[in-house]
Amino acid sequence: MRIIALLFIVFILASLASALYYLIKDKGQSDRTVKMLTVRVALSLILFLLLMGGYYFGVIPQSGLR
Repeated sequence: MRIIALLFIVFILASLASALYYLIKDKGQSDRTVKMLTVRVALSLILFLLLMGGYYFGVIPQSGLR
């Protein structure tokens, strides 16, 4: 579970970095920045639901991820 959570965080940061790159490169002329920020929000929501589900079903113990 820890590896999955860390992978999601890496993908979220990569999406944020690519959105910044597209913002600078396109100068607001394309919608690629919005698409990448949408991907970031979706990944964050999936990570949150995955962590809540893992806690609910007992995959993550009450002491947290170690």
